[in-house]
Amino acid sequence: MNMDNRAETQQLDIPYYQAAGDEVAVFEHAWKNRLPLLIKGPTGCGKTRFVAHMAARLGLPLHTVACHDDLTAADLVGRHLIGDGKTVWCDGPLTRAVREGGICYLDEVVEARKDTTVVLHPLADDRRILPIDRTGELLEAPPSFMLVVSYNPGYQNLLKGMKPSTRQRFVSLRFDFPRAEQEEAILIGETACPPDLARRLVAIAGALRALKDRDLEEAASTRLLIYAALLIKDGMDPVAACRVGIIESLTDDHEVAEALMEVVSATFGR
Repeated sequence: MNMDNRAETQQLDIPYYQAAGDEVAVFEHAWKNRLPLLIKGPTGCGKTRFVAHMAARLGLPLHTVACHDDLTAADLVGRHLIGDGKTVWCDGPLTRAVREGGICYLDEVVEARKDTTVVLHPLADDRRILPIDRTGELLEAPPSFMLVVSYNPGYQNLLKGMKPSTRQRFVSLRFDFPRAEQEEAILIGETACPPDLARRLVAIAGALRALKDRDLEEAASTRLLIYAALLIKDGMDPVAACRVGIIESLTDDHEVAEALMEVVSATFGR
């Protein structure tokens, strides 16, 4: 394989991502300077895809953890397991990332239990160390290690928020839904749908997002637009595809759903 073909293959392995600003440069600067990164923004606006894109772009392994209410520090660091009559230590994803290098991405980090914060603090400052109390190890993160966390500020409350002492250890990026022309480019790039369909779906999203905090708890995400575009490309009726791909994912209220469907029907001339 010649150099041009290798470069082309490497490019094909990078997940598609349409930059909205200087986030790519910020990520690269943070990685080069061994700084942890916090990404905040609404659900489905591209945070996870951006991290996957940057990991591939930098040629780094990606260790992703989907945080949830039951996630503990032991789930991240590791624990002793019993097998074949003996106790064996098993690294968690955070420990593996520190040992091997690469990006450890904690998605929706505020959903995890509070004891995870204690684990992250020494990794997220200039020490860049991971103490493992149960084995007595003190791991130093290699230059290729990077800690990245994300959360949706819209879900924050008194019980689930990021403490200032934690937040101020990170370089922070604010994500939002892309501008209309950028979102159309994303839909076309992700689904190869016709430009006219991309414009209609983005117009629907714009109308629905205007209703957030009034009739909807969460805005229509770019991810949902991609779902609808894929269904329509596969031959599904556009209005029906928007119902199952977008509207029913936004609300359980039948009356609200029918009201939102009026936006869809009007957009597709029904």
